[in-house]
Order: sequence, then structure tokens, then C-alpha cells
Amino acid sequence: MFFRTNPLFQTELTSWCSEVGIDPRHALLLTGVPATTEVAQIEEAAQSVKAFGRVHVRDTRHGPTPATLLVLCECREIIDTTRCPNKLLCGDGEEAWEIVVSTESDSPPAAPVEFTNKLSKFLMDEGKSMTELQALFPSLGSSTSSPESIIRAVGEILEKAVKPQSDSNAYRRLRTFSGTVPTPAGEETMEHWIKQARIMITECDCSEKEKRRRIVESLKGPALEIIKAVRLSSPDASALQYLEAQESTFGSSESGEDLYFAFRLLRQSPGESLSDFLRRMEKSLTKVVQRGGLSSANVDRARVEQLIRGAIESDMMLLQLRLRERKERPPTFLNLLNEIREAEESEATRHKITATAKPIHLQGEEKISPSVVRELKVEIQELRAQLKGGCPTALPASSMMVEPKTKIRYTNTTDKHETKNDSEVQALKKQVQQLQQQLAVMSVGHSHPMSYTPSLPQPSSAPLRQKPVMNKDDYFCYRCGEDGHIATKCQAPENSTQVINKLVHSLRKAKE
Repeated sequence: MFFRTNPLFQTELTSWCSEVGIDPRHALLLTGVPATTEVAQIEEAAQSVKAFGRVHVRDTRHGPTPATLLVLCECREIIDTTRCPNKLLCGDGEEAWEIVVSTESDSPPAAPVEFTNKLSKFLMDEGKSMTELQALFPSLGSSTSSPESIIRAVGEILEKAVKPQSDSNAYRRLRTFSGTVPTPAGEETMEHWIKQARIMITECDCSEKEKRRRIVESLKGPALEIIKAVRLSSPDASALQYLEAQESTFGSSESGEDLYFAFRLLRQSPGESLSDFLRRMEKSLTKVVQRGGLSSANVDRARVEQLIRGAIESDMMLLQLRLRERKERPPTFLNLLNEIREAEESEATRHKITATAKPIHLQGEEKISPSVVRELKVEIQELRAQLKGGCPTALPASSMMVEPKTKIRYTNTTDKHETKNDSEVQALKKQVQQLQQQLAVMSVGHSHPMSYTPSLPQPSSAPLRQKPVMNKDDYFCYRCGEDGHIATKCQAPENSTQVINKLVHSLRKAKE
């Protein structure tokens, strides 16, 4: 062949590949190409050889004659000289182009001695030989002697011959399921058992036979009878088909549409948190998708829509999450659950801070003196004596009305002793007021005037405060501002301006 017998073109090809920077195993040299030939025509002609794959023209040079060119092309595939033609026909009536390829592709490098020894030892340990190895892959032909092919073949043997390690390792056995209703103690419900079995089938890398064995060993009673029937009708049934048979026998008979309608009717229960309601929704939504009631592409949107519709106890949190504005690009289940839990924790923290605030009570600015308590007790004894005698006498103004002796301020109650004294004083004051009321009633019912004649009020003495008699002009409606009725019985329209004017007038009147 021309490319094997002409060392000049071999040297030209090798040096040219070094200059351009391409692998000689992917390069070919075309000689005798007319100088007027277009690049696209050259590439099209070279790509007609399937062994070359896609071909690109990388460079051209003047050929042996002025009318011809040398063309350097790069192929996508490594050129197999056994499948490479000697000449390339470009068209009718034109002279064929000579093809030159690198002779290095004829003799691939032999496998290292160390690798060959390791391979032989491995095959000996497995009870195999090179002849049996080649018999497993007869279609490889002459390419089986290359290191890449041998490594690929060894990998396939390992997949077939070597037992996976997980089959021999300890595993968590599925809980027992019998299909009996109600579920006996120590057994799993159908729904939970199906979930665990699906996880085992998906995550475990053991063989299909091992998966079927694990499922069968967890069944008994009616559930085991169903598997026996499946084996009888289909001996090669997979582990997933075992689960489908159990689900169709003991599961719900509702269709995907029925489950979807039930999902749309879900509502948040009183006292149920929004995150718990979302998890309950997701459980129902998963069943809908499994039964074909809803496509997986619409799951996120349906979840958000139903959460907005059914969360009747968490309107403020829905506004905070802005789910109505995000219906076009809804979040996934995990992202949405994370956002809701963060909002719930933030709200719980605010409530906790409010609940742990110290209460504020009314207390005198100064400590209550024991003499005040003694005076109140003496006054109570005098009033009781007057009630027993039946003849009310004149009472001092200080006894007719108990005035607070100190200003009132807001303080934090921290001293238990002060709190106890304060409560005792309040109780004594209450008794004094009750006795004063009884004496007042007796004085009104007496036929003779009381010996007590009130004097004119002095600026220094405290006047006797009596509850004034209110007429219709003294109170007004806080809704419309009119006199004679209150807001709870008002049917007139609201008039804030008149109410404010009334309040200002009342304050001025009280100061006068």
C-alpha cells in the first residue's frame, strides 16, 4: 500500500502534525488533490469513509506538481488502518486521491507485563482463562487484545461473577405485614409498609432476587398468599410488581381523580399549625400523583393553591409568605416547609417575649405606715359601735371618705411584705366604706336631724364628695356626638369631629 511503502510521506505527515498540534492517530494526508478543489468538497469526500467519522481540513501545501495539493485532515475517530482504503474517489472522471495515514496505528502498544501478570492471577483465582474471557466477547474480534478492551471485559466479568457486598452485610429487616384489618400488634399498616419497601427497592444496591427475598420474608397470612399467586402467574415478577400487587389488593380502591378531589377539600383544623397542615397535604398529594390524578410538573402549583385555600387559621402568615404572588413560580415542598417553620419560630419567639414580661401593679410611692393600719382598725370599731347603738353620730369628713395618702405610680412588685400590707389596708378601707354606707342609710331613715351640721367648705379642708345626679345633657354618644344616648344604642352615622368637640367641652367643664 502507498502509505506503508513511502517513508517520505510518512515523515511529512509526522512533522506536519507536530507543527499543527494534532494527534497523528487522528490525522490523514491526501495527495494528488487538484488545486482548484474547495475545502467543503474535500471534507465531504473524506467523510464518505465511515471509519474516519467527521473530518476537518486543517492545512494545505503545494504538492509534487504545481496543479496538485497536499491536504492535512483531522478525523474525530482514531483511524483504523485495517478499515482505511488506499485511495479516495471524489467524483466521476477525476483521478483518485492517495490516502496517507500514520503507521503507528498499525501496532498498538502491548500491555505492560505487570498488568498481564495481575490479569492472569485474577483469572486463575476466579477459575477462568484467557480463552474463556475471549469466548464471552466474540464480537470484539481483533480489538480484544488491546488493554482498553481487556479492562472493559474484566469489568463486565466482575459485574457478573462477583457478588455485591451489600448482599452479605447486615440490613434492617422490614416489619411484618399480613394485610389483616385491624392491624395486629407488632405489625405494620399497609401504607407504612409500602413506603418502607419502596425505599428499600430504590436505595438498596442488592440484586433483584435479594429484594424479592426481603419482601417475602416480611409477609405472612393473606399478604403472603397474594405473593404466591403472583409467582404462580408470573415467575419472573420483579420486587416492584410484588408491591403493586399488595397495594392493589389491600390498598384504597379510589382513583386518581377521587383522591385529587379529596385533596382539594382539605382544610386546616383549629389549633393545627401551618407546617403540620402542609405535611398532611403532602401526604395526600403524594397519593394523588402515584394514582395518576395529577402530573408531577403541576405538583408545586397545586400545593401552593391548596395551601392558600385550606389554611383558614393562618391568614396572616400566608400574607407574610406572599404565596399569592408566587403562584406562577411556586417553591418546592422542602423550601416551602422551611419558610413556614422559620415564620412559626419567629412568631413563637415574639409570643414568648410578651408572655415573660413582668406584670405592672399599682402601689403607693412610699411604704404604708403601721399607724395607718391602726387608725383604720380603730375607725372600724367606732363605726360598728355606732351601728349597734342605733344612733348615728356625726362623723368626721376623713371618715366619710377614705382618701389615698400617697400618689399612685407604676412600680414592679418585688417585695412580698409590702404586697401583704397593701392588701390588708385595702381590705380595711373596704370595710370602712361599707360601714359608712350603712350609717348613711340609717341617718336618712331617722326622723330627727343629725347632730352633725356640715360647715361651709374651707379651702384647707377636703369637701365631702357626693355622686352627682346625671341628666341627659351630661353624657353623649361616642359615635355621633349627640346627647341622651350611648354608642351601643346609636344608629346615626359616625361623626368624629363632634365627638372630639364634646370631649373638649367636657374637660373644660370638669376643670371649672
